[in-house]
Amino acid sequence: MARRALGRPWLGAVLLLGLLAGCADAGTPRADPSADSAAPTATDATASAGTDPQGDLARLAEGAAGDVPTVAVSPTRDPAEAVLGGDVSWPQCPRGMGIPEKRTLGMPMPLDAAEYVVVGLTNGPGFHANPCLADQLAWVADRHLLGAAYAVASFPDDATVAAHGAAGPWAGGAELDRLRNTGYAQGRFNVASLRDTGFTTPVVWIDVEPVPDFAWSDDPVANAAVVEGVARAYTDAGYAIGVYSTPYLWEQVVGDLALGIPEWRAAGHTSRDEALERCGPDWSIQGGPAVLGQWVEADRDQNVTCPGVAAELERWFHQY
Repeated sequence: MARRALGRPWLGAVLLLGLLAGCADAGTPRADPSADSAAPTATDATASAGTDPQGDLARLAEGAAGDVPTVAVSPTRDPAEAVLGGDVSWPQCPRGMGIPEKRTLGMPMPLDAAEYVVVGLTNGPGFHANPCLADQLAWVADRHLLGAAYAVASFPDDATVAAHGAAGPWAGGAELDRLRNTGYAQGRFNVASLRDTGFTTPVVWIDVEPVPDFAWSDDPVANAAVVEGVARAYTDAGYAIGVYSTPYLWEQVVGDLALGIPEWRAAGHTSRDEALERCGPDWSIQGGPAVLGQWVEADRDQNVTCPGVAAELERWFHQY
């Protein structure tokens, strides 16, 4: 379905991020419910006095566009090939690790046939690192697989906003700018995890979905501000970005925010064929091109590349 840009001038610049190149919190988000389900309605945002959000986002887009990795087209790949991969995060860590709300589950790692793995940086919500990130990265490297990163975005509590809202790219006077700055700090936390573990990735996928025990607010404009801050943290650090979600979950969290960046689309507990179906235009999340489709089978998050992606895997993954 087509996504609409929010009717606010500062969001128009975000569409420039389409020049750039999401994963489940406890496995995978559920498939979209019936179209009869109501999505939240965005509330009016107030522009921050003394700030230039449109200029900030335009500079963000311009800088990020320059960070898109050079594509090395593989002469041996059929562009239409659906290449199998997997994704892992804290649920695949050995049992008993992590924060109390998200104890690790010891779930299985990807199938032997998987050629790439997208590794999660968080232990559920933001500001909590995947407790076995280094070991999972080593698992990918030992098998010489292709690898990339994703991170769950989440809404901060009042104490976190108080700690981070005043410092960052935005002036921090208005509430939305404080949320953007806090999202920025959340993204920088994940960038630190990447660097601490030596995790090389051309793209960071931003996972936007409801997070059990760490609920988003009832205001999709406020939620969108957090996502904007997270996105800028990654692009400022030199990473390309994309989103992981479903059309319903995206709208439930951030309303009609349209970034136009690449998409990793979840199909839930379905099938490979259904995951490939998600590559089609009817499943657009926020106006960006489809890169991966994901489904759950045999207690694993499994993925396939969308048409055309197989010939440019180096754009989306680092070879370990």
